[in-house]
Amino acid sequence: MSVPGPIFALRAQAAHVLRPNAKASSSSVLPARFVGRTRLSTYTGRRNISQSVATQKAIPFSLNTGRAETAPASGHGHSDGKFLRMIMFGKPGAGKGTLSARLVKKYEIVSLSTGDLLRQHIAEKTEVGLLAEQIVASGGLLPDDIMLKVVTSKLDMLHNKHWLLDGFPRTLGQGEMLDGHLSRQGTPMSLVINLDVPDDVILGRISDRWVHLPSGRVYNLSYNPPKVAGHDDETGEPLTKRPDDNPEIFARRLEQFYASTSPLVAYYSAKAANDRSMKLATLSGRTSDEIWPQLEGVIQAHFPSVKERSEVKRRTSLSDAILARQEQDLRENTKASLTNA
Repeated sequence: MSVPGPIFALRAQAAHVLRPNAKASSSSVLPARFVGRTRLSTYTGRRNISQSVATQKAIPFSLNTGRAETAPASGHGHSDGKFLRMIMFGKPGAGKGTLSARLVKKYEIVSLSTGDLLRQHIAEKTEVGLLAEQIVASGGLLPDDIMLKVVTSKLDMLHNKHWLLDGFPRTLGQGEMLDGHLSRQGTPMSLVINLDVPDDVILGRISDRWVHLPSGRVYNLSYNPPKVAGHDDETGEPLTKRPDDNPEIFARRLEQFYASTSPLVAYYSAKAANDRSMKLATLSGRTSDEIWPQLEGVIQAHFPSVKERSEVKRRTSLSDAILARQEQDLRENTKASLTNA
């Protein structure tokens, strides 16, 4: 996939896209570091993300251990319908976080964040954590094999679980290494989702996005504005811009995305075409609400063993009971009115 021409025009538009009141002081923004190809940032807030296994204790280990489809239903690629082992690709701001959160909230799926796992190893001073801390502190990039160990230290504990991996792989080399490890473990990747959202839509999203850094709450001036402009709804504290939420940085990140992720998508597309146990689906839309039914449809159709969480079922059952009671009351009231008339 070649890099589309409009990306390079974004920088020329940068000074005109952000609203005049949408500038944040550099002192209000937390710094970010890059780990391998994965960003390790002190900003950890992601709205409504839950059920991450990163809350468990990090597992110490030795460093010496050595058919494609466009949704909703075209193309080829199949699954045995057993365990969901999933990764999701999409441009920066395409809605990966929002869609992942909705999946994890509704279904019994474990979400793993590469950044969270690495921060956890650093905090708990495991062997890989100590090494990573030194490399990150010096501004270096973690080797792919170290990042693989960080990820697989958790994946290897989830043989009988449905899982979603966030933040890895980011390059073709990482993808091949991950696939090799999963195959040796007998737990191959079963679903790859590719989100297709127009560049101009994403640019509009990030230009209007504001965050409350202490809590991670995210607002958007277009569709989810704060009650009081510039202030968090719950604390009243001022909102800020994330450091990468501007058109010029977005253009650079988009170039990087096309350069690193396009080969990955092509790799998994070819793999899915020849491996009936794996599926690749491209989901297109302008909003997460448009893409969500497609994503849910793919999972329900090909992974029927993925069940809704019990609390979701209880809420649904209660809603159905209330609705049925309301309909019964309406029928009785209508019948009484006709009788009295």
